[in-house]
Amino acid sequence: MGETAQDRLKMLLVLANMDTPPESVPLNKLMAFPGTPLEGQPEIDSFDFVRTVAVARILLPRAFIRLSAGRETLSDELQALCFLAGANSIFYGEKLLTASNPAPDQDRALFNRLGLRVLS
Repeated sequence: MGETAQDRLKMLLVLANMDTPPESVPLNKLMAFPGTPLEGQPEIDSFDFVRTVAVARILLPRAFIRLSAGRETLSDELQALCFLAGANSIFYGEKLLTASNPAPDQDRALFNRLGLRVLS
């Protein structure tokens, strides 16, 4: 959305310093849909996204760090890096509010490849 790495860090610090830190922290990768105000924004660098996940994990050790909107644009390899960096949850299902999500069978196949198990 045009924010800097410093902006993302400040946001995570605010969350981590709340009296009761959040149990769930969704991390979105901008989906700059045509015709929206953010249409022309550059994408976040893949390694910066992974670093954001890692910092979120360190600052919020008890939270579910969730890969959220924009996950459909993340390669399996990038999602794997995010899980290794500390993401431990996704939003599951074929559609979020306005954007599609990876199909459930894709998610299950990725989890199997990575040796991840699903909590119920």
